[in-house]
Amino acid sequence: MSGNIDIAELIHRGGVFEVDAKSAEEAYKRISKLIKLPAGTTPDDVCKALCDREKVMTTAVGNGIAIPHARSLNLSDENDQLILVAYLKHPIDMHAPDGNPVKVMFVLLSQSNQIHLAALSKLASLFTKADFKRAIELKAGEEKLSALIRGL
Repeated sequence: MSGNIDIAELIHRGGVFEVDAKSAEEAYKRISKLIKLPAGTTPDDVCKALCDREKVMTTAVGNGIAIPHARSLNLSDENDQLILVAYLKHPIDMHAPDGNPVKVMFVLLSQSNQIHLAALSKLASLFTKADFKRAIELKAGEEKLSALIRGL
């Protein structure tokens, strides 16, 4: 996968959920329990890694979107990498550059810097597409998101 990142496949692995949380930390706790994790990795490990990353700098990118990500996990298998899409029931102030609260998180778990950066780049590109932005505003499911991603 390192050569060509398939965002739709990563979302398929992670899933699309609605998350009821009122803070980033609470969202990470709930999200960590939704992820199918490899042996030796716990929801607490994921939550801690996401919270630790958030303390460094906000993962909110603007337009109601955040890309929480953790690379300090033991993801030895390429198939353990994923993107979990979390539509938030309550927008969360995560100090986005544009000041808008976060409404959707694209939680990225990757195994290498190369894959991590490629996935972030592809996500950033998707967020500039009107059809994709509209779909996430409407809380589109995995099937609709995948169709849009593969069609762009």
